[in-house]
Amino acid sequence: MISSIIEILVMLNPFALFLYLEPIRKDLPHKSFMRVIFKATLISFAICLAFFFLGDSIFRKVFQIDFESFRIFGGIIIFSYAYFFIVRGQKALIMIKENLDDLASEIALPFMVGAGTISLSILLSQKHSIVIGALSLVIIFGVNFLTLYTLKRFRDSIDGRKFKTAFDKNMEVLLRLNGFFIGAIGINMVLTGIQNMFVL
Repeated sequence: MISSIIEILVMLNPFALFLYLEPIRKDLPHKSFMRVIFKATLISFAICLAFFFLGDSIFRKVFQIDFESFRIFGGIIIFSYAYFFIVRGQKALIMIKENLDDLASEIALPFMVGAGTISLSILLSQKHSIVIGALSLVIIFGVNFLTLYTLKRFRDSIDGRKFKTAFDKNMEVLLRLNGFFIGAIGINMVLTGIQNMFVL
């Protein structure tokens, strides 16, 4: 259970998300910002929970594709994200919108939930019981939200522009370092998918 929680948390990467949200952090007051993050967290949790309960049957019965194909694709997407984390570092990818509900949806998809997160949610259903798996998802998204809240509070409490810049630079180092772990998860998913497809 713990290893599954850590794996998905590494994939969610609240540190990277915190950096990506810089334009929104600057333009929105604290309460509005956290309200958007909370809504995005609920949307992401609902999507992952749905795929957790549906499992790989949605691919076999509805889309008529092998889940291993999706696992391999998810692994490639995760690896590509990791590559950009390491090479490019922080980039402002989310811009402020008038409608905060639209903003929450944009943060949820694809920044919190993507092919990689969906793949890991389905794999979670294969590893654990319904109760343990659902509880794991609650913990995962709870920790992700609390991490973003703590980072926001901590940065707001820092006095001086130089110290805030130094904080952002250190966060960017964590983002790049985390990219190595995300890349390893992606490669592992690709290799596992290939092995399962060809029964190596």
